[in-house]
Amino acid sequence: MKLAILAIESSCDETSAAVIYDGKILANVVATQYIHEKYGGIVPELASRAHQQNIIPVVAKALEDANIQKSDIKAVAFTRGPGLLGALLVGVSFAKSFALGLNIPLIEVNHMQAHILAHFIEEPRPAFPFLCLTVSGGHTQIVRVTDHLEMEIIGQTQDDAVGEAFDKSAKLLGLPYPGGPLIDKLAQQGNADAFTFPDVEMQGLNFSFSGIKTAIMYFLKEKTKNQPDFIEKNMPDICASIQKTLIDILMKKLRRASRETGIREIAIAGGVSANSGLRKAVNDEAEKSGWNVYIPRFEYCTDNAAMIAMAAHYKYLKGEFTGQEVSPDPRMAI
Repeated sequence: MKLAILAIESSCDETSAAVIYDGKILANVVATQYIHEKYGGIVPELASRAHQQNIIPVVAKALEDANIQKSDIKAVAFTRGPGLLGALLVGVSFAKSFALGLNIPLIEVNHMQAHILAHFIEEPRPAFPFLCLTVSGGHTQIVRVTDHLEMEIIGQTQDDAVGEAFDKSAKLLGLPYPGGPLIDKLAQQGNADAFTFPDVEMQGLNFSFSGIKTAIMYFLKEKTKNQPDFIEKNMPDICASIQKTLIDILMKKLRRASRETGIREIAIAGGVSANSGLRKAVNDEAEKSGWNVYIPRFEYCTDNAAMIAMAAHYKYLKGEFTGQEVSPDPRMAI
């Protein structure tokens, strides 16, 4: 079967297009929006405008890199949600127009399912069933995956996502946006046991991160009251301690999920899966508990259209198409 699918990702601040051909990614182009750095976070209106500017050249580059003509495309896939409404609208509208112009089917993709299916882009691929810890700026979930398109959330954050906790902590420390990767970098030079922060115990496999952000804020206020240069002098230790606290919370629930389900095929996905501390913690636990661990390459951890294309490939094979009446769903659930 000669199956070429064009995929579009525009859920947040990355405009991306990819081409998948018979299950193999031929191109994955990402345009990152740097305009948000000076605002300390994503500005939705600016994000949607940047998507409008980027989407045509990004798609053109993906087709060029894949050496594919528009006439070769058999379907167009797009992120329907979750994400920012204005950002999603750009991708959805483009996909609908492209598909209508070529009279080919549309495939809607759940952004969080796509993060999980990024594990099937390259070898090694997890065996079913497996658990996936999906961690990003907007989500923190433990998902039981029994097939490419059969997934069940068995634990999730009840308030803020761990990625937001990283970024908000970085902002409190005066670090530029996006702060999560900077905390990771500085943490590698610090003592993770220098400071301690409380863990909010949640029922079952659920998470909570809002209280930790508040605790970090009060900790910094108290310390800088009499030592104005406290943060500057202790930055690596503070970052290492924050990172350890957040990772310990994730790992505690992931270990529990593995014990309760008996599943030792463990995957991590989403932007925070690029964190070196989390990767080390998962791999260390694998040695202790006999886990088989799967982590996508960095370029497939952050938002990208290759993961959308991978999900679309499996949906095409099952005939799961959507109509032109489709609209974005910012709160779309797995």
